[in-house]
Amino acid sequence: MTTRERSDAELVAAAREGDADGFAELYRRHYVAAVGIAYSTLSDRHLAEDAAQEAFAIVCRDLGRLRRDDKFVHWLNAICRKVACRLVKWKSRGGLPEDLPWAVTTDHDDDRANLVRQSMQRLSASAREIVVLRYFSGLTHEQIAAALGISAQAVHSRLCRARRKMADFLKRNGVGRREP
Repeated sequence: MTTRERSDAELVAAAREGDADGFAELYRRHYVAAVGIAYSTLSDRHLAEDAAQEAFAIVCRDLGRLRRDDKFVHWLNAICRKVACRLVKWKSRGGLPEDLPWAVTTDHDDDRANLVRQSMQRLSASAREIVVLRYFSGLTHEQIAAALGISAQAVHSRLCRARRKMADFLKRNGVGRREP
């Protein structure tokens, strides 16, 4: 006998009633995408993981405030973006929250890696999210579409435009040219 996989809405309802397994399943399903969304803003894997974890903690605390269970993933992503933006502000002020003592970013001296990061920073926030979710988090077009509430075709189109913009920037900065 096979068991049907519960929908996010069903898991939210169960978690709201105190079912820890329901919340754990929501975490398992959406953690990777949440890290990718945070990374697209922070450009730091450790901070992105912390932002995703903090977003889930907020969701756990405020689950009773969610009005439509079927909008869980969009609500989670919005909270994750806010947490990531808050971390960017703290980081730009020269410090990070005291509960993140390990969160020290390391700059790589590799010129190509720096240029790739610069090309990503030139993308819009939504394009950057899609690039990170696809290439850094390894999500499929369908998974990205579900996480962002758009069609898989829209993911494909936005990803193509983002890659083209990044490639143009990299070419203008000498990446991809062969030395004679």
